[in-house]
This record gives sequence, C-alpha cells and structure tokens, in this order.
Amino acid sequence: MPTTGRIAHRTPTLRGLTHTRPRRRQHSRARRAARSPETLSSTSSTRSLAAFRMVFALVWLVDATLKWLPGFRSGFSSMLDHAANGQPAWLRPWFDLWTDMPHGMATAMAYGTAIVETGIALALLVGFARKSVYLLGSVYSLLIWATAEGFGGPYQSGSTDVGAAIIYAFVFVALLIVDRPGPDPYSVDAVLEQRISWWSRIAEGGSRRSIAVAPSES
Repeated sequence: MPTTGRIAHRTPTLRGLTHTRPRRRQHSRARRAARSPETLSSTSSTRSLAAFRMVFALVWLVDATLKWLPGFRSGFSSMLDHAANGQPAWLRPWFDLWTDMPHGMATAMAYGTAIVETGIALALLVGFARKSVYLLGSVYSLLIWATAEGFGGPYQSGSTDVGAAIIYAFVFVALLIVDRPGPDPYSVDAVLEQRISWWSRIAEGGSRRSIAVAPSES
C-alpha cells in the first residue's frame, strides 16, 4: 500500500511533464522561425528603412529651423518674386496668384510653411502616421517646387539644376512604395495601432496587422 501511494503521488508530476513538452516544442519552433534567414533579412530591412527615415527627418528638421528665422519671413514675398522672374508667359497667371497676395497674407504663409515643415520633420523622426505623412510630404514638396523654386527654372542659359524640392518629392514617393504594409516597430505607429483600431488606415493605408514578436529565451 505505501508503494501504491508513492506511485499515485508521482502520477500528476508525469502528466505535468507530458503537458509541458508540446509547449516547449512550440517555443523552440518559434525561436527557430525568429532566427531564420527570411526573418533576419526582414528585420534588417525594417531597421535600415527606419534609419533612413530618421536621417531624412533630420534634413527636414534643419529646413524647418531655418524657416523659423526672421529673415525667412521678411524675405518671403521677395523670394516668390524672384521665382517668378523670367518665367514663360503661360505661367505668369500661376505666379501672379502667389506674388500678388497682401503683405499680411505673406507673413501668415511664412509661418504656415514653418509649421508644416516642423510637423513633417517630427512625424518622420518618430514614425507618426507614416504613409499619410509620405503622401503629404510629396504633395507639399511639389507645391514648393512649383512656387518658391519656380519649377526649378527658368530654364535658360546658366541654369544648373531642377531644384531640391522635386528630389524631396521623389524621396517621399519612394518611402511610400518601399515602406511595406504592417506596423514599423521603430515608430509610434506600432503603439497607436495596438490601441486604436482605425489608426492603421492612417499609418498604413490598410487594415490592422499584428506585430510579430520573437519569444524570449526563457
């Protein structure tokens, strides 16, 4: 009888071991999947894209800082006048739309430019509403190129480039294409998408997707 009692006492322990083995196998498979070449390559690409986005954000942050200086506001109207000089006659109505604005409106637009560029820079830096910011940034860059940079022209003898803003627009379009669907773990979008069900439409332009998290070694 004592022997039977000892065997009965050990039986739950054996059953517990049989239950833990499948869980250990599942954790082992998950760890192997997290270390697979495909997963490691995906993680490396995500990090590289996040690093590029942050460097691009620093460029925009420098631009935004310059827009807050008094010289930008005082020279805003003259900058537009300079961009309009030498443009072909068929473009004159477009530039007159911007150069004929009252002085007070020009000052307001200068402040608006500084606010928009600061917002774009900070959103890029922390990864806030990424796809929406890429789209906004590309449209805004094209607007700057078509106004303050005069479409990169006038194109005549002595012209040296097509303007910087058009290059910014292409970078934003490239980010819009390369930044694949799914939350970026190096952005605040990853946190917001877990807490706000509809945020993925703003950040990703699609439905909500979960973030794959590698299991711990324990």
